[in-house]
This record gives sequence, structure tokens and C-alpha cells, in this order.
Amino acid sequence: MAPQLDGYFKQVDTSAGKFIERLRQAVAIPSISAEPQRRPDVVRMSKFLEEQLKSIGATVQAHPLGPQPGHPELELPPVLVARYGNDKNKRTVLVYGHYDVQPAEKSDGWNSEPFELTIDEKDRMFGRGSTDDKGPVLGWINAIQAHQEANIDFPVNLMMCFEGMEEYGSEGLEDFIHKEAKQGGVLHGADVVCISDNYWLGTEKPCLTYGLRGCNYYGVTISGPGQDLHSGVFGGSAQEPMTDLVRVLGSLVDTHGQIQIPGVMDMVAPVTDEEKDLYPGIAYSMDNLFESLGSKTSIHEDKDRTLMARWRFPSLSVHGIEGAFAGAGAKTVIPAKVTGKFSIRTVPNIESDKLDQIVFKHVKDIFAKLGSKNTLDVQLIHAGPWWVASPKHWNFEAAGKAVERVFGIKPDFTREGGSIPITITFEQATGKNVLLLPMGSSTDAAHSINEKLDRRNYIEGIKLLGAYLHYVAEEKMD
Repeated sequence: MAPQLDGYFKQVDTSAGKFIERLRQAVAIPSISAEPQRRPDVVRMSKFLEEQLKSIGATVQAHPLGPQPGHPELELPPVLVARYGNDKNKRTVLVYGHYDVQPAEKSDGWNSEPFELTIDEKDRMFGRGSTDDKGPVLGWINAIQAHQEANIDFPVNLMMCFEGMEEYGSEGLEDFIHKEAKQGGVLHGADVVCISDNYWLGTEKPCLTYGLRGCNYYGVTISGPGQDLHSGVFGGSAQEPMTDLVRVLGSLVDTHGQIQIPGVMDMVAPVTDEEKDLYPGIAYSMDNLFESLGSKTSIHEDKDRTLMARWRFPSLSVHGIEGAFAGAGAKTVIPAKVTGKFSIRTVPNIESDKLDQIVFKHVKDIFAKLGSKNTLDVQLIHAGPWWVASPKHWNFEAAGKAVERVFGIKPDFTREGGSIPITITFEQATGKNVLLLPMGSSTDAAHSINEKLDRRNYIEGIKLLGAYLHYVAEEKMD
């Protein structure tokens, strides 16, 4: 039988005002992990969360991670591990979120103060961290409180892992998770994992995310002269690194986004009929893409192929050139050394090490064909793995039923083109299914100016998180 949730939903609506006030207090703390001078604010945010968790009866441990790599004078903010419920007859759900935020200044172009929650006439709640990720983090706390105030038994044991360095690479977290997910660790014993740190594909229809692309990021450095040269004096007599680099970068991908490195596409897993069947019903149109692009410069003409190109197939993007003149005006310099940077978004079944070998060989072969006397170096700067789960897993089945109960519609099953590296860390460390259950929508402008979370998404999202836990408690495990 479907769980009885009407009382819980009613209580969430009744408590909406104080839940928004809780978000207002959280947004007011400028917990910017990338700025050392803001580290006390990140720690202050952890204290705020700790207080909120304890106020609803959760047990909380703040785990120090030690000095920040490269900055021994700077302590990493703690990982908060909280537990609510310890009933051996109930399932245990491990949830993850982060309490740090991206930098923000009013002068960046914000229409309001970024660290003051501002609600407009359309019930859009503007503020840094509102959707990424303070709203979703508080959603779990609010869900517990609403159950208490409605006098409804909480359906599961909830284990919460909240970190303060996600926007700066989650330094220290991966080792912590692998250690503490083992027998006897504070993260051991979960039946499933849920992460609410992503977004709906559009603005009207919820989604469940079962896949993410990985990312291998490369640098190609070409150097020649011992110093920068004047093009009027040395142009035509010196081989120029910039000329070589442009030719190498131009060999990587064509105008239509097709990767030109031999062997890359051979590693990609074929699309199954079952997977194809997920696409036609997805609420997305080419107009959605055109709105996001601000133009009609799409590669593909249809929705399904566009979505597959966005998250199902690898892509190669050239990001920039270090060492070259990039300012306004004219400067007639021949740079002595330039580094081109590009990345490949990876998908199943691309093997990272094999991809590196293929990329290095291609770059070196192209450079050799130039016959240049300059020198070449190509390196992997960083890599993060792809992730894909089965949308047929009972964890996803439970979440799908919760979406239907709250929003009255079946969710879209989506992948995302970007990377959330901690997802695969949790999967590997716990051995359990990981679900991405977003609260915010595609227009929330996370990481950008005027970040916001719609009031509807916040309040209905709190209902969704709670409903999901009820369905997890009842779903048949297979």
C-alpha cells in the first residue's frame, strides 16, 4: 500500500514560513570555500548546521580533515555526519550535501545582495547557495521536523554527510568516505545513497538522474624561443609555438562536434533499445536549448540526438590558451611558450588510462607531421570518472513513486553532461545504489549571478524528500 503522507504534506505547508526563514539564515552566512579569508564563515556555517540538526534530535559529529593541501596554515572545514534514528527494523538511507558556496559579490551583476535571501513577486528566492546546495541540505532537516510536528513516525534511519569544500574540489572528503564506509565507520550500514545536488532538466517536470559524464582535462604545451619575440623583427624567421598549437588544437574536433582522435568513439558503449525508449517522453525541446544558448547555433536538429550528445556521448571542448596575448587592442608579440587546454567528457565504457594513451599519441603524431623545430609536451591535468546506475533499481523505483505522489506526474529519467565526482566515490565506498534526486530547476543559475530557488521547488521539494524516504521504506528490494 502507498504510505499515508497527507498529514506530512499538510505540516510542510503549515511550516513553510519557518522553513524559508531557516534558508534565509543559511544564505546569510557567506561560506565561500575558495576564499581563504572566508574560511571562518565556512566553519560558522558548519556550526549553524550542527545546531539545526541537534535541535531536531539528530546526533551530530564534526570530523576534522586537517590542514588544506598546499595551505598548511588553513584548516579544512569539518565533515558533519548526523544520524536520525537507529532502528534495526528500518532501512538506512545515506544522504549527501554541501554547505559551502561559490564566490559572489553584488558588483558581479547581482540584482540583490547575494547573501540576503530576496523573494520577488514570482516567489523566486534569490541568494547565493539557495539552490546549490543549502536549500536541499536544509530540506532533509525540514523533512525530519515536519514529521515530528505532524506526529508521524519517521520511516527510515537517516544518515547525513555534509561537507564544506565541494565548490573547491572536496579536498579530503574522498579518503574520509572510503575510510568511514567500512565496517565500524560512521558511514557504514546504508542500504542506499541519495544526493540532492543537481537540477531538473527544465522548469516544470521533475527528473531522476542516473548517469553523469566524467572529465579528462589535458594541457598541450609548445615552446620554442627562449623569450617572447617582436613579430616585426622575428616574424618569418622563427618558428612560432602559437602557430603549431593552433594546428594541433584544430585537429581534435570538427565543426559538428565529432571527436577526430582515432579510437575514442570505438570505446563508447552502444545505445540499447531500452535506453532509447527513455528519450521520447522527456520534457525538453529544441526551444529550451535555444533559450539556454541565446542563439540557434545547435549542432543537431532534434531533441533526442541533442540530449544524447549532451550526456550520452563523449564531447571534446577547447577551453583556452595560456601564455598568449588576450587583452584588448593590438600587441605584436610572438609568445615563446603557449599551453592549450582541452577536455573530453567521458561516458561508458571509456577507460581513462586508455583514453590518455590515445590522446597523447594523436597529439604527438599531429605535431610530428608539422615538421616543427619547436618542442611539445602533453599531459593529463586531472581526471574524474563517469558514472551510470540502473534506473530500474528499487531506489529509483521508490523515488519515481514519490515524484508521482507529490507532483502528479512520472519523472523524466535523465543523465547529465557534467560531473559530480563524489557520486562514484559513494558508490565505490558503500557498494550501494546511488540516486540523484534534484530539488531545483534548470533556471536556478547555480554558480552564476542571481542564483535562486523557486519557493515551489523548495516546499514541494521538502515533501518529495520525505515521501521518497517513505517509499524507500516500503519498496520491495530486488
